Amino acid sequence: MHMLKWYMSLLHEEWKKELHHILDTPEIRQLYARVLKEYETHTVYPSKENLFSAFNLCLPEDVRVVILGQDPYHTPHAANGMAFSKSVNCAKMPPSLGNIIKEVTDCFGGCSVIDGDLTPWARQGVLLLNTCLTVRAHQALSHKDIGWEDFTRAVIGHLGKKGDIAFVLWGSHAKKYKEVIDAQSNFILESTHPSPFSAHYGFLGCRHFSKINEWLGSKGKKPIKW
Repeated sequence: MHMLKWYMSLLHEEWKKELHHILDTPEIRQLYARVLKEYETHTVYPSKENLFSAFNLCLPEDVRVVILGQDPYHTPHAANGMAFSKSVNCAKMPPSLGNIIKEVTDCFGGCSVIDGDLTPWARQGVLLLNTCLTVRAHQALSHKDIGWEDFTRAVIGHLGKKGDIAFVLWGSHAKKYKEVIDAQSNFILESTHPSPFSAHYGFLGCRHFSKINEWLGSKGKKPIKW
């Protein structure tokens, strides 16, 4: 019970209500135990207090866009609990994030988050969700097999059934989650990953950010200030 209380104390009450059918299962309880052990025995990013930042900054009733990442930055001071976003304490701009900012700038002539902290996007209804919410220091994808992807797949499927959400899937990993999203009632955008290795093969020039705002406008919703 202590372990469960620790985990749940980090997540906003509105998300607990929204995801109660997902959170209280034997599989997710096993995930809680594994994550807690990792924090106790290794250096893990993001910090515990930022574990659910993506959710806590974008409550269920506010979700208009879901941008799907893979796992947090695994270098010190970089991860802040939101996909692609970097902590204000991180001086170096991650290359993928730099390409995201470039694409936003090309769409609108500027970008509201040139420092790389995407908190302002989250506060406007953009759920910046990694499929793995934690990672060991200096070991990319080290937590891909501890149960996070079952959790996030369930969350994405749940949101996908609600409808009227733009889902942004960059790269082959993110595209694997398309199958749990209701394509008829949502707006799904796909491209290559913004990584320097693939950005020039479809991400740069995709205009996803302006397309999202056009779609939101067609639904009578306020555009995102990217």
